Amino acid sequence: MSAANRTFADKPTLRGQLVTLRPVETEDVPVLAGILRDPEVRRLTGSVHSTAEASADDEEEARLREWYSTRNDQPDRLDLMVVDHTSGQVVGEVVLNQWDEGSATCNFRTLIGPAGRDRGLGTEAARLLMDYAFTHLPLHRIDLEVYAFNPRAQRVYEKVGFVVEGRRREALQFDGQRVDAIIMGLLRSDWDAPRDPMRSEVPR
Repeated sequence: MSAANRTFADKPTLRGQLVTLRPVETEDVPVLAGILRDPEVRRLTGSVHSTAEASADDEEEARLREWYSTRNDQPDRLDLMVVDHTSGQVVGEVVLNQWDEGSATCNFRTLIGPAGRDRGLGTEAARLLMDYAFTHLPLHRIDLEVYAFNPRAQRVYEKVGFVVEGRRREALQFDGQRVDAIIMGLLRSDWDAPRDPMRSEVPR
């Protein structure tokens, strides 16, 4: 199916060697609640402004259940769970949001919990989603921001093909320190350039 025939309302299942990306299921909410309580996830995503806040146990499962129960119905964004093939468990999520139809652009964000780190799962998940986005969706550009104290994530995005384009200086305050937000972008022409492809298996 060509890009012209798919929209953000389509919620695919994408299979790689290490992970599968799939739509949200009700049973995922408690797992996601646990991931979102992880202090490192909170710090690296800029969700909190201090170590004390990061360690607070204040994620409300009822609120998360309400949020995730509507993700598969959204026509202007794509939220997919990252399932680890080794354990069969959800270890995070990848999201395309902030879609600007007129400019054919959107934002990319991801989070991987402790059980999915340092094994290449995040890299493959990002590649699978970028391949789907540029192969099956009418997109010209995908952008993201990553905080300067998260070089691991920046390396993952660079492996996938994102290019550093600039930064928002001192965009986040954490534990009294100001942290830059690094702006990165990936164009369709970047993705289509000669490379070692990792193509997602998308049902035709």
